[in-house]
Amino acid sequence: MARRRPMISTLGALLAGACSPVAVLNALAPSEGVRETMGLAYAAGNRHGIDVYAPDDAAGAPVVVFLYGGSWESGDRGMYRFLGASLASAGVVCMVPDYRVWPEVGFPGFMEDAAQAVGWARRNAAAHGGAADRLVLLGHSAGAHIATLLALDGDYLSAEGLRPTDALRGVVGLAGPYDFLPLRSRTLQAIFGPESAWPASQPVNHVTPGVPPMLLATGDADSTVLPRNTESLAARLRAAGNPVRTRSYAGIGHREILGAFAPGLRFLAPVRQDVLRFVGETTA
Repeated sequence: MARRRPMISTLGALLAGACSPVAVLNALAPSEGVRETMGLAYAAGNRHGIDVYAPDDAAGAPVVVFLYGGSWESGDRGMYRFLGASLASAGVVCMVPDYRVWPEVGFPGFMEDAAQAVGWARRNAAAHGGAADRLVLLGHSAGAHIATLLALDGDYLSAEGLRPTDALRGVVGLAGPYDFLPLRSRTLQAIFGPESAWPASQPVNHVTPGVPPMLLATGDADSTVLPRNTESLAARLRAAGNPVRTRSYAGIGHREILGAFAPGLRFLAPVRQDVLRFVGETTA
């Protein structure tokens, strides 16, 4: 354990650096047996592209739609080849969409984009070897906020003619903000609009009985999105009688929880293993 903490700290520093070790992770991502279809469009307009990673022989496979983080201000689907290929190498069709961010849109614009991406994923799952009725949402950070809110507030998917309980077999949130009021940052206040609208943006405020099963994971060393967010949403889900699993990874921070999907970093925490188990069980 004495050597593990410096390695984790170094990784966190690298992932925050301008030289972008994400490029290294992507270069080392598995390619054998993985079919990549890049630059598709799930809707017209800016930032509506989607990349698909599928097993070569996929047929009726589970589908994971991954929503990345970036504080609702940034992000690019091209950064996540390491994750898409990692899941595809395990027999899962992974779809990674972009979505509009601030200042182009605020809440709920990115929610509407994510709902469109889910609708596209269901309509096009079979073309990539996936099964529309075996779809799981996976989100990290702001993407986990979007994923859980899509599952809890049915208004977004209803615009696509879908209901969360029918469209989603499960939701995985990694290091997500689910209960983060009041908003003290001026930028977040601008993104989420007038204070009267803030409660509608909080996943914890939309919990009802009968929502899709969830896996909520965090690192106990996360100082970017505090683990209490995971604890709060999990408690609310359990109180309403919903199935929810939680994981807290010792010594893991905000970036490492996602980096652990990469082949050379899986020693950090069993995040990939836990996600694949959850996907397999909920889509069986």
